[in-house]
Amino acid sequence: MKRIQDYRKIVGDEVIGDIFRHARKLYGKRIIHVNSTYSGGGVAEMLTSLVPLMNDVGLKTDWRILRGTPDFFDITKKFHNALQGASINLTDMKKNIYKQINEEFAIYADLNYDAVVIHDPQPLPLVQYYRKAQPWLWRCHIDLSKPNAQLWDFLKGFILRYDLAIVTSEDYKKQDLPMEHRIFTPVIDPLSPKNIPLTPKDMQKHIRKYNIPADKPLITQISRFDKWKDPLGVLDVFKRVRKEVDCRLVLCGSMASDDPEGLEIFRKVEQQANNMINSRDVILLTTENNFLVNMLQSLSSVVIQKSLREGFGLTVTEALWKGRPVVASRVGGIPLQIQDGKSGFLVEPRDNSGFARAILKCLKEPEMADAMGQKGREYVRQNFLITRLLLNYMQLLTGMI
Repeated sequence: MKRIQDYRKIVGDEVIGDIFRHARKLYGKRIIHVNSTYSGGGVAEMLTSLVPLMNDVGLKTDWRILRGTPDFFDITKKFHNALQGASINLTDMKKNIYKQINEEFAIYADLNYDAVVIHDPQPLPLVQYYRKAQPWLWRCHIDLSKPNAQLWDFLKGFILRYDLAIVTSEDYKKQDLPMEHRIFTPVIDPLSPKNIPLTPKDMQKHIRKYNIPADKPLITQISRFDKWKDPLGVLDVFKRVRKEVDCRLVLCGSMASDDPEGLEIFRKVEQQANNMINSRDVILLTTENNFLVNMLQSLSSVVIQKSLREGFGLTVTEALWKGRPVVASRVGGIPLQIQDGKSGFLVEPRDNSGFARAILKCLKEPEMADAMGQKGREYVRQNFLITRLLLNYMQLLTGMI
């Protein structure tokens, strides 16, 4: 298990010392995190690193998964989309299934801790069905800038029971939510399998294993097969780039257990890719493998993130950490990570021509692209590593428990 001292050479002694200074006031306190999946997506990845480190610095920290049915996860996926602005037919049946799963979980879940941190909408109603005797914090990782009004009004009934809301960006604070907000930007773990430096031997091993030819420049998008990640738009961008530079595209995305739409989106992308000229230069991967993601990001000439909506976009953070040039949408939390024209390029999400131009600039000017990548890596080191999130929680909990 990783220890906090393992990060000293990356973040420096001052950061490590600051974490321990805050942790002294929390020794022995019991914290629990609750979300809806152990794997697939940035929330699970962050908790995989955060929970052991919270324990290492002296807190007794646990992690529980809300158990749901396929119907429940189908509904919460619709909630996720609607919170990002999509329409929804919010029937009483949907509301009742959503509440019922949480009520049943509350019957047998042990949440008797000094503080409870609930992540995203799936376990949000637990606060209504569990006997609340400590601070409850709602950590929302979703873009809340323009939620569906009907759904937002329904969910607010649960949110108001919380003691504090944690969001990713200043833009996600809700003026109609009369409670304290904190801003925690997401982070990556530089010592996770997805982010550690790979040796040339490791790279070659995974290139062979997944049959990724390295004879052409590689353009990669790492993200779930989700309409908000616009994989169909990525294919259109690739066609435009291919007119000027012979290259290859990889779309790699895990299938999260709480995302029932993933397979449907994947099939649409697969069908369109198969209809393209030179379709063999489009590689679609659904393998859940952190070393594969690491290899793809490290090997790519350009990493893209063409999201239409995005809470933050940890795949951007990961690519920047590997010193790669990134072309990404100017949405959600992505502009917090990229200084446009300095450490990457920001493009309007539906501007396929703009995406193609930025990618071509990186491919045609590799020295400029490498310099951008190095600036991006340093910016991530200073702002978006797991040690910073650990410190955020230490500072917050010190004042609450």
